[in-house]
Amino acid sequence: MAELVFFTGTMDCGKSTLALQMDHNHAARGRSGLIFSQHDRAGTAQLSSRLGLSREALEVGDDTDFWELVVDQVTHGRRVDYLICDEAQFYRPGQVEQLARLVDEMGIDVFAFGITADFRAELFPGSRRLIELADRTSVLQVEALCWCGRTATHNARTVDGVMVVQGEQVLVGDVGGELAGDDRMSVEYEVLCRRHYMRRMTAHAASAQAASPDVLPFDLDLCPLPRVR
Repeated sequence: MAELVFFTGTMDCGKSTLALQMDHNHAARGRSGLIFSQHDRAGTAQLSSRLGLSREALEVGDDTDFWELVVDQVTHGRRVDYLICDEAQFYRPGQVEQLARLVDEMGIDVFAFGITADFRAELFPGSRRLIELADRTSVLQVEALCWCGRTATHNARTVDGVMVVQGEQVLVGDVGGELAGDDRMSVEYEVLCRRHYMRRMTAHAASAQAASPDVLPFDLDLCPLPRVR
């Protein structure tokens, strides 16, 4: 039975690496698939991992109709057994519904990969619809870590080194030098545990706090690590 599966987690938990591995595994067994991505860090029409792996992909835009695209491919003789859909949090809810239709009506497996919540700790519309419609949602077991060593649960955005919780929802990470009007700003992302996300305490802020002569070691905002049993 075909499935719509949503693989999710914070940044740095290996979603794109898993997407590339799944495509390799299915292709190695003679299955034929299509790879999709949107706003990938490596540029347009790419699916890339922070480990340095990458593959060409079909770029998803707001006007992409997955149903029409796949039907057209099949009509022209291409076999499509599965879809790899990376950065799926950026997809429109209607596009997620098209993916579900491909599973139900054409028996095509859809493997979607994306983060659940944005830098404001609010659900992406695409991720929300995937959670609502997916046959199953799988949280990746590779845990990203906050600077304090605890499991990271939130994605934080920093502008010129300062954490922000307002702004455009979609702004591709790792993009130092993003234009903002007439000024240039450095935009980066960092994963944090909930405590440090709520306190707006990034690694840079913690380092600055530790370097202050007015702060004693026991005053640092550190999280106690869980006990090992």
